[in-house]
Amino acid sequence: MSKFKIMVLFLLTAWIGQSCSQEEVDQKVLLPSNLNVELEQTESGRVTVSFQAENVNFFRVDFGVGNDGPQRVTGNQASFTYRDPGEYVITVQAHTTEEDFISESVSVTIADQIAGGLIPEEGFISPEEYSGYSLVWRDEFEGDALSSDWVHELGDGCPNLCGWGNNESQFYRRENTTVRDGYLIIEAKEERFGGKEYTSSRIKTQDQQSFTYGRIDIRALLPKGQGIWPALWMLGDNITEVSWPACGEIDIMEMIGGSQSGRDDTVHGTVHWDNNGSYANFGGSKTLTDGIFNDKFYVFSIIWDAEKIVWLLDNVPYHEIDIRPQSLDEFRRPFFFLFNVAVGGNWPGYPNASTRFPQRMVVDYVRVFQAD
Repeated sequence: MSKFKIMVLFLLTAWIGQSCSQEEVDQKVLLPSNLNVELEQTESGRVTVSFQAENVNFFRVDFGVGNDGPQRVTGNQASFTYRDPGEYVITVQAHTTEEDFISESVSVTIADQIAGGLIPEEGFISPEEYSGYSLVWRDEFEGDALSSDWVHELGDGCPNLCGWGNNESQFYRRENTTVRDGYLIIEAKEERFGGKEYTSSRIKTQDQQSFTYGRIDIRALLPKGQGIWPALWMLGDNITEVSWPACGEIDIMEMIGGSQSGRDDTVHGTVHWDNNGSYANFGGSKTLTDGIFNDKFYVFSIIWDAEKIVWLLDNVPYHEIDIRPQSLDEFRRPFFFLFNVAVGGNWPGYPNASTRFPQRMVVDYVRVFQAD
């Protein structure tokens, strides 16, 4: 055989061998098969998805919330707790490689339960006593209705302060307040009423309970979403005589909802007052290192005396103001409570397609301690 024929035969054999090797490699990259997905759901909104497949190296799961897409999981099971009612699509991907996978989607319906259902039990719980203080008033929201310490503010603030002075979009109604299973629930709904696109509630202790100084603890689970504005705050008893801001305002907690950074994960503590004829305010904020205020209960507090007001989150101080200057004498007088959930307004902006309704602020308790 000539050298030329031998060389051709060698090259042909090498090419065939290479082709066979590549074909063998291709055959090794097989798609997964027989993907099986099962769901287990509890009344608390927690869903556990279990999955199995053949020829699989790892799984990814998307629970149908947010924009992050399917997330890689360890093992054959993943869980998620839904806080909002609605129907969600859960997608499970079985992967051989990042690019080679099969998927299956299943739907789950989360019921619209007001209390006991979608309300988590997790979160900080403050003590019922402090050294040097006595408990002087509390509301644990037992029973099925507000106590006589609370009254409703109704309407849209018109004619003097339409939109409650902030161009808000809600109409306040009694029907949006529920007391159930040891919780006060204020619910913001997307429904037209009184010329507004949304309804909610605003309650206060004016002429019923007011306090000068002390430690105030409020344990609450906050709503979320663009345009949602929950608040736990106080106004001076003399507001009917001197008006706002001369009466003074203490915002124990405010949050402006939204998915962008510094919204659903941030609360604000602020005071407003009349500074020698000019409006003034001073505030601070606290941002969570993980999660948002809709995930679990937090305790929002102030410690207030004749010299200062200190704001705390879960008993950790994050903001303080010195109220000794004469121009802040508003804060050395009695104040009453207000709890509300506003929708829209100058500060938070307005709901958009990402905002889910209803949204609820759930208050477990409010307690007032004063120095012995």
